[in-house]
Amino acid sequence: MSTPLSVPSITTLSNGSDSLADSFATSYAGVVAFIAVAAEGNFAKAGDRLGIGRSAVSRSVQKLEDQLGTRLFVRTTRSTTLTSEGERFFENCHPGVDRIVQAIDDMRELREGPPSGLLRVCSTVGFGRKVVAPLLNGFREANPSIAVELTLDDRPTDFTMDRIDVSFRNGRMEDSQVIAKKVIPMQMLLCASPSYAARHGLPGDIDELSRHDCVNFRLASGRVYEWEFKVGGHLRKVAPPAMLTFNDADLVLQSVLDGHGVAQMAGYQVCDHLRNGTLVACLPQYAPDDRGHYLCFLSRQHLPTRMRVFIDYMTEHIRALDLPILDSLLSAQP
Repeated sequence: MSTPLSVPSITTLSNGSDSLADSFATSYAGVVAFIAVAAEGNFAKAGDRLGIGRSAVSRSVQKLEDQLGTRLFVRTTRSTTLTSEGERFFENCHPGVDRIVQAIDDMRELREGPPSGLLRVCSTVGFGRKVVAPLLNGFREANPSIAVELTLDDRPTDFTMDRIDVSFRNGRMEDSQVIAKKVIPMQMLLCASPSYAARHGLPGDIDELSRHDCVNFRLASGRVYEWEFKVGGHLRKVAPPAMLTFNDADLVLQSVLDGHGVAQMAGYQVCDHLRNGTLVACLPQYAPDDRGHYLCFLSRQHLPTRMRVFIDYMTEHIRALDLPILDSLLSAQP
């Protein structure tokens, strides 16, 4: 035996009077001590292997023998040998202990060894399509032993029920049980196509939005997203009447690109279009405060290697995409 174990008892009293919980402490320590003595040939060496004293090993074995009502060792001043019952018990226990040791080593390898295994990732639909999914090929090339399962869902992530390891979420994080690492700012920008601007002009202030064709986004909750603006240092929400409403962010974007109206969309969706001129920004001076795009997981402790390398890779490469654009829009204003 190469590793001290911390596993539930698999031994119950022979007369069945004690439950697993009742016999946990004694049988667990006793079985481990018994295996160590049988493997090492004496109590002193077993104690050295387990990191405890010889007397502690002896007491644990004695309690196990009392539980089983069976003598497991023949002890003399010069030797310690298994009884026939002890040999039989050792043969039955040893494969189980080996499997437990293997399981512990496997868990340690997942945490400390080369990254491998299945990683379950969830993302909001738009951010997942535009940002997360295109980066997965590069991540897989760098980490070929990690399999990735990506689920796109705008609903809040249930890490436990859905068995999610890492989730990309948009907006203000309110769940205190979730570790939320901000990856990039979430900038909400009002945009239109040049063709729409040529036909209808652009709104000069927020109150003019009611006179424009607007394209709305319906959230997974069923509620229509309210456009947000910062006016005089205060948040102002607007629910404009819409000619078109979609529950898919990409359809909202395509409708605006096709010249059907004005919409407020996330910066990661529109930054490339604003830079190449296929979209124009409206009222950037009233853009709301950054809401953040977050990479979320349940705990910083005991992260498997596959999760740590994924978090580091995605953080670095998402930030390298240069998705924030609000500052350049504001600096370009007359």
